[in-house]
Amino acid sequence: MSFAHSPAGRIAESGPLSEAEQQTRIDLAAAYRLAALNGWDDLIYTHISASVPGEPGHFLINPFGLAFDEVCASNLVKIDIAGNIVGASEHPVNATGFALHAAVHAARDDAFCVLSCRL
Repeated sequence: MSFAHSPAGRIAESGPLSEAEQQTRIDLAAAYRLAALNGWDDLIYTHISASVPGEPGHFLINPFGLAFDEVCASNLVKIDIAGNIVGASEHPVNATGFALHAAVHAARDDAFCVLSCRL
């Protein structure tokens, strides 16, 4: 399997990102790639999210409609716990994934990364 078409570390030029957010995007995109490599990418029930450092109530999650091996740092969706997409995004988020992850991030500010996986 090749990921050359969409490197995990590519960042879109949609505005300045903090170094912490940029690194979180790269790390989260890599987590999606690892999930795909391990066969944890059922596309409907598995999601991984990460809090945006320094931005309470904001987290990153995969865009709806992309396979895990297509997720890269630039197409992760930044969203707040109220469901508002923050910044530019060409893609919506999965409503079920958002609901689950928003609840965890809202209840546990110490949960930096959340993975829900059904094997």
